[in-house]
Amino acid sequence: MSCTVEDRKQVRRAARAIRDAVPTIAVDVVAPNASRHDAWTLDAVLRDRESVPPEVLRELTLAGLTLQPVPSQAGYQHVVATI
Repeated sequence: MSCTVEDRKQVRRAARAIRDAVPTIAVDVVAPNASRHDAWTLDAVLRDRESVPPEVLRELTLAGLTLQPVPSQAGYQHVVATI
């Protein structure tokens, strides 16, 4: 398998784990050609959060993803991470 396939699988696994770990509004996997980061990207919006919860940080770390800076939003937490 190519690195691209493995990267996509890792991001998808992390997206599923986050969806299962905390209340989410949305969790998307964005391909490099559609991502402004030019990499496989996990884009999640978490309900009722003021910060990224430890469960989410753990899943991002296990998947080898790098958290990207995103402006905070009132009432929810936007999480963007790339591989």
